Amino acid sequence: MKVELFPFQKMALFQLRRKTAEALGAYQRTHTPQVLSFTAPTGAGKTIILASLIESIYFGDEEYPDQPDAIFVWLSDSPELNEQSRSKIDLKADKIRLNQCVTITDESFDQEMLDDGHIYFLNTQKLGKSSNLTKKGDGRTFTIWETLQNTMDEKYDRLYFIIDEAHRGMQGRAAAQATTIMQKFLKGSREDRLAPVPVVLGVTATPERFNNLVSGTESTIQKVIVSADDVRASGLLKDRIIIAYPEDASGSKDMAVLQAAADDWKQKWEHWTQYCQEQHYAYVNPVFVIQVQNQTGSGISDTDLDDCLRKIEERTGFRFQDGEVVHTFGQTTSTIQINGVAVRYLEPSRIADDKNVKVVFFKENLSTGWDCPRAETMMSFRRATDATYIAQLLGRMVRTPMQMHIQVDDVLNDVHLYLPYFDAQTVEDVVKALQSTEGGEIPTDVIGDSFENSTIETWTVRPTRPATAQRPARPKPQLPGQISWGDSPSPETGNEPSAQEPTQQTPSQSGSTSFGAPAAPAPGTTDAVHPASGINTVMPADGAVAGTEPTATSEPQPAPADVSEEPELDREAIVKAINDAGLLTYDVRKVRINDYLKSLFSLTRLLTQSGLQPSASYDVVNEIVEMIRSFIKKTKDEGRYDELAAQVLQFKLKTQTFDVFGESVDDHAEMDLFSTTDTDLDRQFRLAELKLGNEGVGIRYGTRYADDDNPAGYKIDVIIFAADADCMDMLHNYARSRFHDINDANRRRITGLTERYRKKYDSIVSDGDIISKHNFRLPETISIERSNVGEAYTDHLFVDNATGKAVINLNNWEKAVLQAERGRSDYICWLRNPPRKSWSLCIPYEQNAEKKSMYPDFLIIRKDEMGFVIDILEPHDGTRTDNLGKAKGFAEYARQNPGVGRLQLIRLLNGRIKRLDMSRSAVRDRVSHAMSNDELDHIFDEDGFFG
Repeated sequence: MKVELFPFQKMALFQLRRKTAEALGAYQRTHTPQVLSFTAPTGAGKTIILASLIESIYFGDEEYPDQPDAIFVWLSDSPELNEQSRSKIDLKADKIRLNQCVTITDESFDQEMLDDGHIYFLNTQKLGKSSNLTKKGDGRTFTIWETLQNTMDEKYDRLYFIIDEAHRGMQGRAAAQATTIMQKFLKGSREDRLAPVPVVLGVTATPERFNNLVSGTESTIQKVIVSADDVRASGLLKDRIIIAYPEDASGSKDMAVLQAAADDWKQKWEHWTQYCQEQHYAYVNPVFVIQVQNQTGSGISDTDLDDCLRKIEERTGFRFQDGEVVHTFGQTTSTIQINGVAVRYLEPSRIADDKNVKVVFFKENLSTGWDCPRAETMMSFRRATDATYIAQLLGRMVRTPMQMHIQVDDVLNDVHLYLPYFDAQTVEDVVKALQSTEGGEIPTDVIGDSFENSTIETWTVRPTRPATAQRPARPKPQLPGQISWGDSPSPETGNEPSAQEPTQQTPSQSGSTSFGAPAAPAPGTTDAVHPASGINTVMPADGAVAGTEPTATSEPQPAPADVSEEPELDREAIVKAINDAGLLTYDVRKVRINDYLKSLFSLTRLLTQSGLQPSASYDVVNEIVEMIRSFIKKTKDEGRYDELAAQVLQFKLKTQTFDVFGESVDDHAEMDLFSTTDTDLDRQFRLAELKLGNEGVGIRYGTRYADDDNPAGYKIDVIIFAADADCMDMLHNYARSRFHDINDANRRRITGLTERYRKKYDSIVSDGDIISKHNFRLPETISIERSNVGEAYTDHLFVDNATGKAVINLNNWEKAVLQAERGRSDYICWLRNPPRKSWSLCIPYEQNAEKKSMYPDFLIIRKDEMGFVIDILEPHDGTRTDNLGKAKGFAEYARQNPGVGRLQLIRLLNGRIKRLDMSRSAVRDRVSHAMSNDELDHIFDEDGFFG
């Protein structure tokens, strides 16, 4: 394939390849039709996965030999879908020849059976009773039914039948007719003298749709399912679809809403322009898609197109040139004039690739089959009765332009739809229709957002009007960690209390490792600080991070009764320092996607291409070549080589006789030995190369050790090595060790590369391990849902662009911990670490033998004499069953991350904050060896401290 599959696509391909092989074998043994149901939500890349499956069957892989004579029949419900699928295969599948794909047309197709090694595209509209394909005469010798039946009779051992999408988007009689025709292949048709197809692969976004097709059959059914969460995590789709609507849809507000949509589109242009400039990418050029009304009179549309374009130009400041605005109106393919601009007709399939297009006017022809990842903003003048149609359109707009989640700017991970004639209820109808169309749970959040009271806001580290950060007023000193009676937990609500002044720690007591070297601030100030240039680690003799912890008797530092305003935070400097620090975050997968050999080669290719380690790929291939050479020398020394070579140079032909019912007649199979041909030797060599990672190991071995007197000898050597189970175990053990060594050596260096390389690195590492290490990096902007409750914080790391504040709702316990941290003299700011965001800090832990993810609540940023310090704090209920697992996870994270300051599990005991700090080696060692929650409680009693 010309494109590399995403992790979930690789897993789907693996399962499909295994189950199609099992299905073909099961049919040959039992003659029972086999059905494989492949379900994946919108945007999963089903066509790309199927193209990869076809390549794998034609050319073989590590597990299965090649099948170059395989025949595929691809059935869908429309010629447009067939053409789209064929185009994707031609563009993305580099091993499949153009002439291998054949569209069956009713004008000229007439064959006794289908040819080996071809992919045939067929649609239900060509299979009706009136179609020429289903009738003889006019020079046609065979009907399509006879062609298919003859192929099943003679070539059932290599025939694969694909039913694509199960009449998605069809309604009423057309859908019923498509169902009837598709069921002929599943159930057979006496009328057409067609038996059930031996092996059928059904591809759909909704399992119910395909289940209806196969109901009542006697086929054996297997399933491959891609979850919405898997697609969501890939970054292949937008995070959110935001549907904006007016509170009152009864009035005429369409042009006001159009102006809001134009504002959004302009914002997308500005953000994409900045992003592409900074990351050195080709410009994305987002498209503004406008759905207009049909015409009831003689005009083109009842929507005032001139006024639309005029308002967009006024709002954005753009002056459109000829060719930048296009239409897809079905009643004309001519260029039309809109507000003095020549608006040309452009086929929907060509919009995505035409970088000159900025605005698209359309009516009803951009739903099924249309795909334009650059469509970032859409406005629809349609009425609320068109909910189903609009839902189908939305399913085509959720793909990301760069096929990845944008880390640094969360604004670019949304798509906006503006509906001036919808209200809250009809927007809900759109969401329901979208879920029905796309399979229930779509892999993108769909949010209805009132036009007047938007619930989505952008937080940034570059606020336009930053609010001056303030420290809370400090109360008079109290006993360490003490809180007032008024903040005690309520027995009715169970709310945790808010703490007052905690015990203070001096920078030298914090147990921190700092990065950067600005001067330490004076108590009570938060002077702006600047990016750090490096990391300095101080480790005492016992291996713990420097510093000792305060005890329950520690005295609070003197503090004035109130603190004046602090200088503005240098948030960009803080984020840069965090991103440069190389702190670890983790990705936790249910399964490992790639074996270590594939991951090793992918990682070394990245290091070579990026210039970080130009010889990485060359060195690893050479090391494997020497492993082969060493093994071959050993077999020759032991006198086993000639026997192994003889086995390579012959193959066994196995024959077995069956009766008409498929039962074996012979008790024993007959074996005949034949000498292999050069072609077969090349085939074995190619399969050996696949097992060795398909990175040219065999060719490199031949370049170095080929013998002119025995030109095929090096191929035999490679085949022998790849066929030996012990050798492959040794190779994969080597790959696992080498992968981790190279990854550990280069992880910090990856932070200096562009985002594209960093994203590629993260994907490689995640695919290589169930729990994988990554560099923790924060974006510059995030998009969040506005909270209607909570407090406005000026010292949060991300704040609203306009107000300089972040409204966050914390429970009483979290407020208590945050208040204690904000009272420290070295405190700078804080970050709420939300769960499961692409940028969140994740720490793995284990519970009941299952790997899980936890997201600590707070990151606290402080400053000492050496620069910024990052603390990770997790207030956690001590009665929960996951306490021990999370504590062990924290301890292991502390062991692997000496660059972090404090790592604390926090409990509220009798109204006081008690902390257990894993940055202390003695504490984390005890926690690592704990066997029960009771033992963890004991450690908290002995090593925890109040403050």
